[in-house]
Amino acid sequence: MILVVVGLCLFETISSIDNAIINAEVLTTMSPKARRWFLLWWLLFAVFIVRGILPWLIIWLSTPQLGFLGSFTATFSSDPAVIQAIESSAPILLSGGGIFLVFLFFHWLFIEPKIYGLHAEKFFEKQGIWFYAVVSILLTIVVWLALKQNPFMAFGAVVGSTAFFITHGFKQNAEKAEHAMVHEGKGLSDWSKILYLEVIDTTFSIDAVLGAFAFTFSIPLILFGNGLGAIIVRQITVGNIERIKKYKYLKNGAMYSILGLGTVMLLDSFGVHIPHWTSPILTIVVIGYFFWRSRKEIDSAAA
Repeated sequence: MILVVVGLCLFETISSIDNAIINAEVLTTMSPKARRWFLLWWLLFAVFIVRGILPWLIIWLSTPQLGFLGSFTATFSSDPAVIQAIESSAPILLSGGGIFLVFLFFHWLFIEPKIYGLHAEKFFEKQGIWFYAVVSILLTIVVWLALKQNPFMAFGAVVGSTAFFITHGFKQNAEKAEHAMVHEGKGLSDWSKILYLEVIDTTFSIDAVLGAFAFTFSIPLILFGNGLGAIIVRQITVGNIERIKKYKYLKNGAMYSILGLGTVMLLDSFGVHIPHWTSPILTIVVIGYFFWRSRKEIDSAAA
């Protein structure tokens, strides 16, 4: 349980760095009172509403026979019927979440501008036109294999791809809106900015919430681990965000861990046995490596 919580916390923190940067830059355009209000209520909303209710809703939608309240209490239940219901629905959730995360990684690898952490990244970015071909072929293969095993798994994979493109659109709009507010002087009222940041935080948190199911199906553990990560992100937001930006390979670490978690979820959905410690260890090792790379460059520049 400790290993799972540590992995969840680390993954939530690193995958939310972009969100923290947007928050910090928009907050600089707001009044001190509005900043304090946002930082207090954003934390409560981010931890208890988004990272608490969203996993609950996902389990409820993938296992509707448990009922709305039953989907939450199911994680505490030892009833064999409840356990069987969750296990039978798990492949649907895992296939959707896995496709979402793998698509997220490939979009970063092929299309998004990046600081190259590995030599191959430069090559793939030059082949950006192939992104849609790669993810389409991948989705086709997963759906074809899933249809032979469970048609609902195939549906889950399609839902995962749909969710990716919807949230990707929101993120693109967020970047444009953030640039307009901060750099072009196109202002909104403080209340509008607060609501904007809440919507964006919810959009960005979907990555971490779906990735959390590669660690565990326990809602309390997801709430605790991701909640700790959200608190750390808040401290990053109010602290020295420029210092965090110096660790330039953290984004690379987040994306490679997303690829690993998405792969684990897809393999698990098809019945491949993956030890429970795989996801947290994978996350810690991958992010730890890129943190070390970043720190090494900072020390070399300072020397």
